[in-house]
Amino acid sequence: MKRYAIIFAALLVCGACTKDIEQIAPDTTMPTVIIPEGSTEGEIIIKFRPEMEAILDQTLTRSGGEATRSGIPSTDEVLDILGAYSFERVFPIDPRCEERTREAGLHLWYIVRFDPGEDLTTAYERLAQLGEVDKLQCNRPIARAYNPTAEPHFISCAEADYNATTRTTQWPFNDPEIYRQWCYINDGTADFNQEWAGVIAGCDAGCDEAWKLCTGDEDIIVAVFDEAVMWSHPDLKDNIWINEGEELHAGVDADGNGYVDDKYGYNFVRNTAITSWTSNGSTGHGTHVAGTIAAVNDNGIGCAGIAGGGKGSKGVKIMTCQLFDGMNSASLAAEARAMKYAADNGAVIMQCSWGYHSAKSNPIMGYVVGPATEEEWAAIYPLEKEAIDYFIHSAGSPNGVIDGGLVIFASGNEYAAQSSFPAAYSKCISVAAVAADYTPASYSNYGSEVWLSAPGGDMEYYGAPGEEDDAYDENGVLKQQGSIFSTLVINGVAGYGYYEGTSMACPHVSGVAALGLSYAKQLKRHFTAEEFKQLMYDSARDIDSYFSGEKLFYMHHTSPGATPIKMNLTDYRGKMGRLVDAGALLKAIDGSGRDMRIPNIYIAPGATITLDLDVYLPSRAKAATVGNQNIASVTLSGSTLTIKAISAGQTSLSIECEDGSNHYATITVRVGANDNGWL
Repeated sequence: MKRYAIIFAALLVCGACTKDIEQIAPDTTMPTVIIPEGSTEGEIIIKFRPEMEAILDQTLTRSGGEATRSGIPSTDEVLDILGAYSFERVFPIDPRCEERTREAGLHLWYIVRFDPGEDLTTAYERLAQLGEVDKLQCNRPIARAYNPTAEPHFISCAEADYNATTRTTQWPFNDPEIYRQWCYINDGTADFNQEWAGVIAGCDAGCDEAWKLCTGDEDIIVAVFDEAVMWSHPDLKDNIWINEGEELHAGVDADGNGYVDDKYGYNFVRNTAITSWTSNGSTGHGTHVAGTIAAVNDNGIGCAGIAGGGKGSKGVKIMTCQLFDGMNSASLAAEARAMKYAADNGAVIMQCSWGYHSAKSNPIMGYVVGPATEEEWAAIYPLEKEAIDYFIHSAGSPNGVIDGGLVIFASGNEYAAQSSFPAAYSKCISVAAVAADYTPASYSNYGSEVWLSAPGGDMEYYGAPGEEDDAYDENGVLKQQGSIFSTLVINGVAGYGYYEGTSMACPHVSGVAALGLSYAKQLKRHFTAEEFKQLMYDSARDIDSYFSGEKLFYMHHTSPGATPIKMNLTDYRGKMGRLVDAGALLKAIDGSGRDMRIPNIYIAPGATITLDLDVYLPSRAKAATVGNQNIASVTLSGSTLTIKAISAGQTSLSIECEDGSNHYATITVRVGANDNGWL
């Protein structure tokens, strides 16, 4: 999270009745309903029991997807009382992924909109008594604390210093501002240290050794959940995910995924494909995060990204899932849609530099205390949890680099001894922040829930008391003491600048994960999401040995007479996870996991698809055959396999490689199938 900026307010929503459908009487064990402040009047999100599937499907079919009633008599009685005028699925239908959507139960989530004059608590209680209702959740805009005085330190592209100072480190790319990115390769010579604050060589993301092996791969997609990423930024545009099936401003859903014109991702705040970085209040946060992951390397301009390509390779792709637009934010329902959208459109990493306040945040500092346990969070935010679970389970491919997806969250910036949610969810990767000397960043949340740490900056540690953060360096360029340098956009102008926070630590972990998956693809290795998550942890560095004695920092150090605060570093032992290490991760990937395998093919009669076998096989394919040529035929040209479906049925596919190995898959020809393997 950017400090003081991108943080959710807590919701307190109770779980709903789960009685059998025949039993419509109120559940006397149902907890007291608490409607949080800011909940949208006249809206409630409902998950129905699986037994209601056929009725709901029939209703939406009859209505063309735009209904006012459910078709379930007891539910509709309540909707009549509430004056409901809209009843729709939370998740739009994407035929490519509808089968797995139903397997996950996400098709059972609906939004009901009703007379805003109706009391929300009463409406909630009425719906909670229905036996056909499984879960309930209020809807509301995602809230973030916003400090208008916390402006970024900005350098326009025209103003950026392209005469990089010679340093002791031999940088591997020609990006002139890479020397400012100590967070990648820290040689111990950073010029922001004070007499009380050290810099230790090697306290970085471990990119030096990693870049000798891999720099990125364009097939790896990272979804950035944040403000919009400036897709036209000169140092990002070549690494932006583009939906080739859509055209911006065309006004049609050309690829049938349920979203119109989503060529460069989607704005889930305003429900439009027009992603915006110029709205009043936009901070450039998403663009800054994206640059750490995938700013284009070795292009002679600006800065570098951890997985931005270079040395003859293209970088990973950045998908924009916009949750914040100026002072506005997406609703909880829209947030869930974004998570499913990312999984269904190829993303394998979900980068999230936002979250609720920690349950151990200090209310005196203005923080609204968030969920304390995983159980509490799941009860308050059941839709959010299910959407995250869907991404973790359904992203990726069982035949590709990773089966499932990685969800990476910032732990929070409340100086709190507990990670915030959703970061604290055991299936997510919670990221804390460290300074340039291995010590915990003064603001970073910490706790047993933290999985990994990464550089995040620490102005209050390195900044001199009473001095502005925007002090100029020896080249006359704005700098921010000990912070993270990356791409930025302010008032629509592309440039660069400094931010700090667990928001900045989080994309370091996402970038390292993307680089690791790129290398796995290069080696044709396959992992489950859980295996890769564990490998990231096991290859990371233990930093507990640095947590001894005290650390001095100055909270709000730019204020005259800032008070020194001492951190007891022993309190952080075992609570900062391990320091992410890209080089060690890539070396661990070689020899871990399993060989990738040819995917099973699902194809409609008469259709033709192609498959690049080099992605999956250990050596060049020499021959390809099918068991029954009446069902399908195959043609091999180099590494490209062309499959033509002839008639319905199932047949075997055999591939012989030049190294003598043989590989097998199954071709299934049936009406309604597609090349994604879904009906």
